[in-house]
Amino acid sequence: MLKTIEPCLFSFDLEWVPDPASAEILHGVNLEGPQSFESAMRCLWRDAGATEEQPQPYLKTVLCRIVSVAGVFREVSMGDVNLKLVSLPSDPNDPEKRNERVILHALLKSIGARKPQLVGYNSHNADVPIIVQRSIAHGLFGEGMGERPNKPWEGVDYFSTSSDFNIDLAPMVGRYAQTPKLHEIASLSGIPGKVDTDGGNVPNLWLQGNYKAIVDYNEFDALTTHLLWARIAHFSGLLGDQAYAHEQKLVRNLAIQESEKGKKHFERYLEEWDRLKKLIENR
Repeated sequence: MLKTIEPCLFSFDLEWVPDPASAEILHGVNLEGPQSFESAMRCLWRDAGATEEQPQPYLKTVLCRIVSVAGVFREVSMGDVNLKLVSLPSDPNDPEKRNERVILHALLKSIGARKPQLVGYNSHNADVPIIVQRSIAHGLFGEGMGERPNKPWEGVDYFSTSSDFNIDLAPMVGRYAQTPKLHEIASLSGIPGKVDTDGGNVPNLWLQGNYKAIVDYNEFDALTTHLLWARIAHFSGLLGDQAYAHEQKLVRNLAIQESEKGKKHFERYLEEWDRLKKLIENR
C-alpha cells in the first residue's frame, strides 16, 4: 500500500473531452458551423469503434482536450496540516482562462515549483499521460515536472510507477477485473462518489457551454480522491485513528468554507456525505 506521506501532497483529478481540433487535424473535419464540434466528437468516437450500444468509446487521451483540473493541495508546516482547494480554470466563464494551453501551463508551473506528491485514481493510465501528451502537443516547457533524477532516491520522479511521488490509488485497491470504480470504492467507504452526474456527461456539458458544472463535478472528484487517499493512508498505518479523523474534519471544513465563499454545490456534497455516513454506521 502507501509507503510515505510527503509534506507537500496534491490529490487531483482531471476532466477532458474529445478534442474537435484533433478531428480537424487527423480527419479533415470542418469546424465551421453550429454543430461542427459535436460532429467532430462523433468522428473521433466513430474512428475508435463506436457502436449503438457504446456510442462514446474511450478515446486515446492524446485525442482529448483537458477542460478542468481540480485538486486538494495538502501541506504540512510545523506539524499543522493545511488543505487548499485548487481549480483550473479559476473562472470557467472566462474563455482565456479555460484555454487548454493556459490550464496546462498553470498546472505544470505549480507542480514544477512545489514538487508535490501526486495522488490520483487511475492516474498512471489516464491523468498523468494526458498531462504529458497534451503538453507536448502544445509545445509547453515541462516546468520541472518532466525532469527525472539519475537515481530514484536522488529526487522527485513522476514517471516511475514505483515512485513515491506518483501515487495511483486504483491498483492499490484492485487489479484488472477486480479494480473498482472510484464511485464504488468511495461510496462503500462512506465517501461521496458521483453526485448527480458522472464523467460520461462531461462532453455534453461542454458542448452546452456549461463549463461551471464541469468544474463543480471535478471538484467533487478531487475531494473524493483525497478522502479515499486518507482512508488508504489510515489502512496503511501512515495515519493513526486521530490523524485520520482530523483529516476528514479538515476536508469537511474545506467544503464548508468553499460553500460559504459561494460554491453552493458543496452543500450537496456534504448532504451526500452525511447520508452515506448514516448508511455505513448502520451496516
